Amino acid sequence: MSRHPLLRRRAFVAAMGASLAAATLPGISRSVFAAETRAKEFRIGYQKAASTLVLLKSHGTLEKRLAPSGFAVKWMEFPAGPQLLEGLNVGAIDFGYVGEAPPVFAQAAGANFVYVAYEIPTPHAEGILVHQDSPIRTLADLKGKKIAFNKGSDVHWFLVSALRKGAVKYSEIQPVFLPPADARAAFERGAIDAWAIWDPFLEAAKRQPNARLLVDAASIVSHHQFFLGARPFVQQHSDVVAITMDEVNKEGAWVRGHYGEAAAQLAPIQGLDASVIEAGLRHYEHIYKPVDASVLAEQQRIADTFSELRIIPTKIATKDAAPPAKV
Repeated sequence: MSRHPLLRRRAFVAAMGASLAAATLPGISRSVFAAETRAKEFRIGYQKAASTLVLLKSHGTLEKRLAPSGFAVKWMEFPAGPQLLEGLNVGAIDFGYVGEAPPVFAQAAGANFVYVAYEIPTPHAEGILVHQDSPIRTLADLKGKKIAFNKGSDVHWFLVSALRKGAVKYSEIQPVFLPPADARAAFERGAIDAWAIWDPFLEAAKRQPNARLLVDAASIVSHHQFFLGARPFVQQHSDVVAITMDEVNKEGAWVRGHYGEAAAQLAPIQGLDASVIEAGLRHYEHIYKPVDASVLAEQQRIADTFSELRIIPTKIATKDAAPPAKV
């Protein structure tokens, strides 16, 4: 695959600089400069459920694209978006993919990141499950009930919005903060009344005889997914970020044309049946666009609501995390 002339020029300059320095500085070998080049890492945080990134990692195309620039890709797995954003906040990763709520929590905690791109709305990819024989039939019936969800994740916003649609206050439910695996166990043993969750876990649970979908996010929230980058890295290495998003978009296009094949590749990684994964894949759009003012405005509504409910400790301005013009 050919590279942009600017990238070829930068790679040539970098290679010449290292070669000249190794040849002229006493006591410094070429191996030292090679090690320094290899030391450049692009650390990507991902979740096992984030299918496009998982496939990108598996296919290895990003590594090939970045090799000429001297960057090695390091993949770091996180159980969910909040933990991934915590990793970004402490400088453990440079880039990641999460739902709409984690960036709000991260920005409120002072994380120094920028929005890079977003996936167009995927409202069918998250939902609220109840037991098959549950008396809960409407959103209003959730009042007073124990509802499990991953705190700070995208379903946190979805649940708040769903409750409002059902005229139920957030203070009128019993939130049970659990990651997906623990929430599923609690749901199966009847320790909770409802469970807010995303795909592919949602699709897997829906197929169990004791589960019934109360509602998905359609007509409630957009359910955006975001690519985020540590501000210093994005500012210093916008070319790396641009190449990454180019490969992400190619991967997304491949998934849209190969749902069955993609699911088969993901099955052993995600530990779910391929038919479950394929159904979940079809709930996502796999189309990514640059973040714009309208999307940031939606993020601002989440931030304002969470601030009013004291879910986050302070008010924030999501436009402060707008991407640089070149990204």
